[in-house]
Amino acid sequence: MSEVTRSLLQRWGASFRRGADFDSWGQLVEAIDEYQILARHLQKEAQAQHNNSEFTEEQKKTIGKIATCLELRSAALQSTQSQEEFKLEDLKKLEPILKNILTYYKEFPFDVQPVPLRRILAPGEEENLEFEEDEEEGGAGAGSPDSFPARVPGTLLPRLPSEPGMTLLTIRIEKIGLKDAGQCIDPYITVSVKDLNGIDLTPVQDTPVASRKEDTYVHFNVDIELQKHVEKLTKGAAIFFEFKHYKPKKRFTSTKCFAFMEMDEIKPGPIVIELYKKPTDFKRKKLQLLTKKPLYLHLHQTLHKE
Repeated sequence: MSEVTRSLLQRWGASFRRGADFDSWGQLVEAIDEYQILARHLQKEAQAQHNNSEFTEEQKKTIGKIATCLELRSAALQSTQSQEEFKLEDLKKLEPILKNILTYYKEFPFDVQPVPLRRILAPGEEENLEFEEDEEEGGAGAGSPDSFPARVPGTLLPRLPSEPGMTLLTIRIEKIGLKDAGQCIDPYITVSVKDLNGIDLTPVQDTPVASRKEDTYVHFNVDIELQKHVEKLTKGAAIFFEFKHYKPKKRFTSTKCFAFMEMDEIKPGPIVIELYKKPTDFKRKKLQLLTKKPLYLHLHQTLHKE
């Protein structure tokens, strides 16, 4: 074993233990972060094409399966109603496998498959890599199923502790209207809260992949817990919703459109907000509507106050 590989396995092992420790202590946000970071590193190694890797193809497959299990545990920590959760004691069975990956030849203990690593680009970055979407995507995904794989986790965070006199906001993302909804592959929405300069005011959250698509709608039905009390948001802040989907031809995840909600729109009940063309304009200076058709992002807000 080379020194590089030895160091790599040590880093993986330390990250795995940190995540499991956070998990066992009930520090779920930290555990989710650690699991997802490690899963991404493992996915990269599992799909690396370089010749100087000491891992065989079979070992890379096992590494990819461990990454899948980390994502399943992360998803279980974020779910309030998961029936078949991937438990911490199940995950811990994988630590010795990861540690001894070069000499592990047994059957993998769980029936999972490696999840493809997908390239996720920053808003605007994909503009350099693609031309008009409508032209190239005309028939893409036309034969894809109406439901999406449930195993793709998001990065949703739990509700903050309540404080006297302070208001917490839950936003249910119900659905988004798009003329080519049926052609979107593995769509999800990235939610962020930005100030007028486009600076993040809270952690960014990704929804899981959409639950289903129907006619001109992609359905999510997922709750987002705002990670700041409403009264503590700065003047001029806005909540952004970026709709993203996977492009198999280019092998990256792209932002298709975005929407935002300003502070004066925070009120209990349903709300529909307009969709804008990418790239995402966090400063809200040059906004262009996505379509003239009556297609919107459908949300429902719930305010919690002690």
